[in-house]
Amino acid sequence: MDLQWIEDLMALARTGSLTRAAALRHVTHPAFGRRIRSLEAWAGVALIERGSKPLRLTPAGQRMLSQGEESLRGLLDVREELRTANTEQQRVLTLATGRTLARTWVAEWLPTVVALGQPAFVRVKTGALADTLNWLEHGEADLLVVYHHLSISDRPQGRGFLQKTLQQDRLLPVARRQIHPGRAGPRQVDKPMPYLAYAPSLALSGLVRDHLQHNPPPMRLQKVLECDSADALLEYALKGMGVCWLPGSLVGNACRQGALAPCWDERMEIPFQVRLVRPRRRLSDVAEAVWRGTPSSSSV
Repeated sequence: MDLQWIEDLMALARTGSLTRAAALRHVTHPAFGRRIRSLEAWAGVALIERGSKPLRLTPAGQRMLSQGEESLRGLLDVREELRTANTEQQRVLTLATGRTLARTWVAEWLPTVVALGQPAFVRVKTGALADTLNWLEHGEADLLVVYHHLSISDRPQGRGFLQKTLQQDRLLPVARRQIHPGRAGPRQVDKPMPYLAYAPSLALSGLVRDHLQHNPPPMRLQKVLECDSADALLEYALKGMGVCWLPGSLVGNACRQGALAPCWDERMEIPFQVRLVRPRRRLSDVAEAVWRGTPSSSSV
């Protein structure tokens, strides 16, 4: 019995797709399928209903998932207890987040973190959303600061996590003043507006894509660039390369100084939340102190 098979089953239950689950587990589709079949061979029964779309677990699969999650949490708890025997380890706090949040919200929050938990050392790990979730699930990070919106597919869900909403923010469509289309009415114009897009690997990509599908902008957009860094997209917008939806916390100064201007009206803005996430299992004393001391507008 390989513990990674249980993690594979968890990914499959979350996504309902062998392809998406394989990508989440960073293996090829054929390799992922072999691992699921190996787990079924070990269990002696079918664990997934292969004719269903999305894929669903059989009753046996649901029982295996429930017991497997409990066993995995128990092993992680044991590992955490072993780590707590080391006093210095107790004073290390590991935060996982995205690169843009590390520069904006987390940068403002860190002085408070130090005061709350009094860690001897703070480690900030940045990566794609799937990576940061994986670190949190496997005990490689204590806390996660993440964007939250219903259109983000990979997000912390289920009974294994606790979450706090820390901040309300908005994605603003902005461009350099010399080229921005202004707050025009709904009339479509023939000349397209150059559009700077997020790479699909970024959580913010899903927000913008979903919003544009349901709220066409007053001007036709032509995607001219795609990038996996919001900071880089900000620089491209400042150079006048096109319009881009950027967090208000990131572009506030540029807008106040007149370097960038919001395009259109509030209907094209995209509200979202910044959340603090933790696993339900017991954390280090430092992490528990930071969690308790960080206020939220709401808890879920």
